Amino acid sequence: MTDTSAMAKHGGGFTVKRAMTAILAFQIGMAVVLAGSDLLGSLPQLLSGPDAPAMDAPIAPGDQVRRFRPGDLPQRDRGNPDRQTPIPDPGDMPTRLRFSVEQDVALLTGQIAPGDAARFTEWLDADATFDTIRLHSPGGSVADALAIGRTIRENALATMMEPGDICLSACPYVLVGGTTRSVPDTAMVGVHQHYFGENTALPAFLAIEDIQFGQGEVMAHLDDMGIDVRLMQPALTTPPEAIYLLLPDELERYGITVSDDAPAASGG
Repeated sequence: MTDTSAMAKHGGGFTVKRAMTAILAFQIGMAVVLAGSDLLGSLPQLLSGPDAPAMDAPIAPGDQVRRFRPGDLPQRDRGNPDRQTPIPDPGDMPTRLRFSVEQDVALLTGQIAPGDAARFTEWLDADATFDTIRLHSPGGSVADALAIGRTIRENALATMMEPGDICLSACPYVLVGGTTRSVPDTAMVGVHQHYFGENTALPAFLAIEDIQFGQGEVMAHLDDMGIDVRLMQPALTTPPEAIYLLLPDELERYGITVSDDAPAASGG
């Protein structure tokens, strides 16, 4: 009779350790294959961007998706008066939120960086001589945008934009925090999918839990602010490298624009 323990000791038999090693190697191999196929499939889009017009192309109903890179916004086209959505020079965009005050209006401009919510709260506590927040931002950190929006509502501040201003990506979650919200027709408000901080080089299935949790937080925020959560439909169907630009009637339909005689919900 063969001594199986001796065979295992000398590597001549099947052991639990070898089985676990084989399973682990198989799982790693499958992960590499899936990651590789996912990356290869998206490589053309990563190189050339989505099949959509540039940001400076006029929008119309049913034609509202535009290519979007926060660090590469097109410059204002002063020679084209027919363009419906003028875009400010990207030089106006700091890499994190910049706070300033003119009379009774505070201006928040720039990308929303991690930690900006805490900076905003500190700044608000130190200088609360205004009752309105003007926004001009290409977006950024979703978590910070949600927190800033909540802080704005808790302090009963209004939000607004001026002609030519932009509020894209995560910025609308700040905008909806206002007790009243004003957006002129020539301002630009846009939504899309968010990464929620995951490593975008990994296939989506590895980050699905974080994505679902993040989307749940966004929906709860919109509901708390009195916004129609159907706004998530164009957001979820527009990839992160593109932006869905909302038309004035959509801003009104979803409850984003709210006038003084129609106050926003109290929020939570």
